[in-house]
Amino acid sequence: MAEADLGTVIVTGGASGLGAAVCNAVSEAGGAPIALDRNRPAGEHAWREVDLADTRRAEAVVHEVAEEHGGLDAVVTAAGIDACGRLEEVAPEQWERVVTVNLLGTVAVVRAALSHLEEVGGRVVTVGSTLGLRVLSDASAYCASKFGVVGFTRSLALETAGRIGVTLLIPGGMQTAFFDGRQEQYKPPPDAVLAPPQEVAAAVAFALRRPPRIELRELVVCPAAETSWP
Repeated sequence: MAEADLGTVIVTGGASGLGAAVCNAVSEAGGAPIALDRNRPAGEHAWREVDLADTRRAEAVVHEVAEEHGGLDAVVTAAGIDACGRLEEVAPEQWERVVTVNLLGTVAVVRAALSHLEEVGGRVVTVGSTLGLRVLSDASAYCASKFGVVGFTRSLALETAGRIGVTLLIPGGMQTAFFDGRQEQYKPPPDAVLAPPQEVAAAVAFALRRPPRIELRELVVCPAAETSWP
């Protein structure tokens, strides 16, 4: 049986990294990705400028996209930031912004999309992290935000069972700009094996194409030598 196109898919953080790779994967699968990001994507994908730290604005943009495109078929929450350092070393504003963007921004976008997704039995893929399952020192903001995404997604799956599909993606380290600009002790070592974001994005596309009421609840995608999992 031929698989249906993915339809209209909102991708947060769609201008770079995993988000950009997801936009490409959705497009290649016949879907129409809409990137939500502060920055314009390098490609030709549709884009709406939004800072996920402004959660009310993020919600409004989701509704605007749904109205412009005649609804929504899926949401992928790939946006993510970090602020490395011990708790007392990270400025409170930076620490809280990580949690706001990674967790509250995810929740805001999903909340706004719910009614639109329910109309078509659509899907949500949230992006957690292996550091949403275990912790590292000097990563309290990121771990707090990703543990929150894990808990939120598992609860959401129960709340919406039979109404929409919900998948929690747990990626390991990827070959993206996520580690750029960090102090050396917070970068992967030179010999680290990181996953191509295109491979992780292919897993997202697979989750989005599951038939109705067949759920891929949680999906770990990481290099074989991933040091932060299990």
